[in-house]
Amino acid sequence: MTESQRKALDGLWPKYGLEYADTPLDFTALFGRDAKRTLEIGFGNGDTLVQQTSEHPDTDFIGIEVHEPGIGHCLIAARHAGVENLRLIARDAIEVLQQQVAANALDRINLYFPDPWPKKRHHKRRIVQPPFLDLCADRLKPGASLHVATDWANYAEHIDTVTSTSTRFETVERREHDGDQPLDRPRTKFEQRGLRKGHRIWDWRFERLD
Repeated sequence: MTESQRKALDGLWPKYGLEYADTPLDFTALFGRDAKRTLEIGFGNGDTLVQQTSEHPDTDFIGIEVHEPGIGHCLIAARHAGVENLRLIARDAIEVLQQQVAANALDRINLYFPDPWPKKRHHKRRIVQPPFLDLCADRLKPGASLHVATDWANYAEHIDTVTSTSTRFETVERREHDGDQPLDRPRTKFEQRGLRKGHRIWDWRFERLD
């Protein structure tokens, strides 16, 4: 945690931060309008989240992250960009989806480069599991989308396997590329790190079924 990140947490959290509670948030009241809503799980340092927020002023963004230095960095970037359509939550994403997001409240969920838990004995810790897909489907509107990206081949196989058995989502688009064809998203820090290691990139867009 740098000094500037600590100051951002102290000074900017009241503007952009949302405290955790066990009741659903009223996004219309929070943002002062009724607009499309995108939720991003694990935004890292927040650079790409703020970029998306700046590029889509007609959409309200909710970012979830537990790493305080990353949250501080995101707050600084949000201040520099002057964005108003962004709110952040410092909490486990599953808890937030279960408690703070109402059914059919979201138009899109982004899950970019989640922890791959590469060791076989840790695969059960991967966030992309059938209960997670059901939870996302419940929080998304019918026809809304779930976007996922990874740079780990084994995790890509896992995602294909889990999503192929889901009755809640349809795979609308799947891309395997070398970082040159991101699917409706900016390139992320974790993606660049993976590319430097020689990894390929997998992108999916899943649509919630009625």
